Amino acid sequence: MNRLADATSPYLLQHADNPVQWWLWTPEAFEEARRRDVPVLLSVGYAACHWCHVMAHESFEDAEIAAAMNEHFVNIKVDREERPDVDSVYMEATQAMTGQGGWPMTCFLTPDGEPFHCGTYYPPKPLRGMPSFPQLLEAVASAWSERGAEVRAAATRVVEQLASQPSALPEAGVDDAALDAAVSRLGSEFDAVHGGFGDAPKFPPSMVLEFLLRHHERTGSAEALRLATSTAGAMARGGLYDQLAGGFARYSVDAAWVVPHFEKMLYDNALLLRAYAHLARLDVDASGLARRVARETAEFLLRDLRTSDGAFAASLDADTEGVEGLTYVWTPEELVAVLGEQDGRWAAELLVVTPEGTFEQGASTLRLPADPDDVERWRRVRDVLAEARSRRPQPGIDDKVVTSWNGMALTALVEAAAALDEPQWVQDARRAAELLVQRHVVDGRLRRSSRDGVVGQAAGVLEDHGCLAEGLLALHQATGEQSWLDAACALLDTALQQFADPEHPGSFFDTAADAEALVRRPSDPTDNASPSGASATAAALLTAAALAGPDRATRYRAAAEQALSRAGLLVQRAPRFAGHWLAAAEALSHGPVQIAVAGDEAAERADLLAVARRNAPGGAVAVAGPPDAAAVPLLAGRGLVDGATAAYVCRGYVCDRPVTSAEDLVAALAR
Repeated sequence: MNRLADATSPYLLQHADNPVQWWLWTPEAFEEARRRDVPVLLSVGYAACHWCHVMAHESFEDAEIAAAMNEHFVNIKVDREERPDVDSVYMEATQAMTGQGGWPMTCFLTPDGEPFHCGTYYPPKPLRGMPSFPQLLEAVASAWSERGAEVRAAATRVVEQLASQPSALPEAGVDDAALDAAVSRLGSEFDAVHGGFGDAPKFPPSMVLEFLLRHHERTGSAEALRLATSTAGAMARGGLYDQLAGGFARYSVDAAWVVPHFEKMLYDNALLLRAYAHLARLDVDASGLARRVARETAEFLLRDLRTSDGAFAASLDADTEGVEGLTYVWTPEELVAVLGEQDGRWAAELLVVTPEGTFEQGASTLRLPADPDDVERWRRVRDVLAEARSRRPQPGIDDKVVTSWNGMALTALVEAAAALDEPQWVQDARRAAELLVQRHVVDGRLRRSSRDGVVGQAAGVLEDHGCLAEGLLALHQATGEQSWLDAACALLDTALQQFADPEHPGSFFDTAADAEALVRRPSDPTDNASPSGASATAAALLTAAALAGPDRATRYRAAAEQALSRAGLLVQRAPRFAGHWLAAAEALSHGPVQIAVAGDEAAERADLLAVARRNAPGGAVAVAGPPDAAAVPLLAGRGLVDGATAAYVCRGYVCDRPVTSAEDLVAALAR
């Protein structure tokens, strides 16, 4: 019996018709393994994953392979996005055993959940020295039946070895010298030819960009700005970026940003929207590329990833009808067929669509190495191509609502609204936030995800608390509404109570103290594709400390500083994987800057607040409201000046002389 039909995860539902007798990750599944005295086969993936689809079609839909799985194992299917805790624990084991990781992840466990053999994708037939999946199934089943005690002992040793690894980084602070050194280290890893850092495959370094922009604002570093603008420009002009409809793919398989892995993830686009909006706000880009890309990325989120109830879906698939990139790639002949001979040839040259192609079977991804001289022609051509592409088969959408990723989207939309003067985006963020607060908080505790109005059973992890709190704090600043600050503080109080490591102050676990016990309690401080739970929480604590009343402010700031004291070693050794930590450290070094706008007239307050949000450095906080508004801590004691709306620029609640004009506010922020 396949038990996935009632799952809330689209990834699990993709497997609901497999002949494999899949179980959900439940205590009952492990109890069944004990009853039958067989191992657990754990398969972990996600809906937009190309190789997950490949293994599903090759093996999980094959009746003979499924029969072997059903006979010898209890088979559990997990959506890594729905259960990042499970994914983290067994990915750590996979990397320890094989030296690498990825999805689909295939792990064999004892009925107590202890891993004894782990890997990723396995082909249905032997391939380049890799055993076939049926061969692996047979070997594991034989080992279990013939040497079961030995296998269990080996699994116990694996768990003991993982448990022996330190759960917390040593204390090493992130001071101004460490921030300068991080820029130098990033410069040494910078790809001067193609932009970005490292070699292929190349991932968009969204959080590193945010750090570099904040560092430039604080120090005036031309090097930090160069690294950021070069990388942002290269990504936006390459195949990683959707030149027709906006939005970024997951990563580039090559070093030059030409061919992407085509899935579009909410978290990537939210983080990149924030970075490009920040770059646009700095107004150092004469071409207007950052402003255009920020606008198009926001429009992509709102058009293609927004769910019917106003939140944001997890991803668009890499595949269309089982073919990777089918929706997105073009040949010169296809361009001519859609646009006509003249426009088609012009577009092929402009978008680097060649007869040889840059992808498979002579097709090419679309790139825009330079803006065309005839902008109106390009707009017309792009609209025609986008409309023609919309008639092609489209990739599937994973429409579950993930709490942390939606939190990132709230922050990005609110900050982009300020940078690009789009107040409607704040209202779009408000609608999503209302859903998250009302639906994802159950009996006072946060859940990980929902779908079609039904909240999932998986508990929220640390990144959910940190990222959603940061988004709610952004919304509080944009609207002045106290309810968002209160909701954010409630999440942060839970994070400090349930996730903090009592034995290592400043460290956090990724799961709550009262969460389901796994073979190891995960704790990963590294910023990878998205912020680590610890860095997201530290950043939110720092922002909340600048907005909350004195009692909470003192406690939150101390917790944020303590968390940053644990990030120093990571920052020193691998700044590419500490971007969010570095951005938070920049905000701390800058104050963070606080701007309170107090006035009786809503329109006047809004005008000065808009000036503040466009000109304040990254990580600053800004709130507007009535004078002496005791309910909003940053406004308490901030009054009018000679009867006029006034802006107070502060650091740590110590304020400069208030100003009443936009010009004086810009000058105060520049100081």
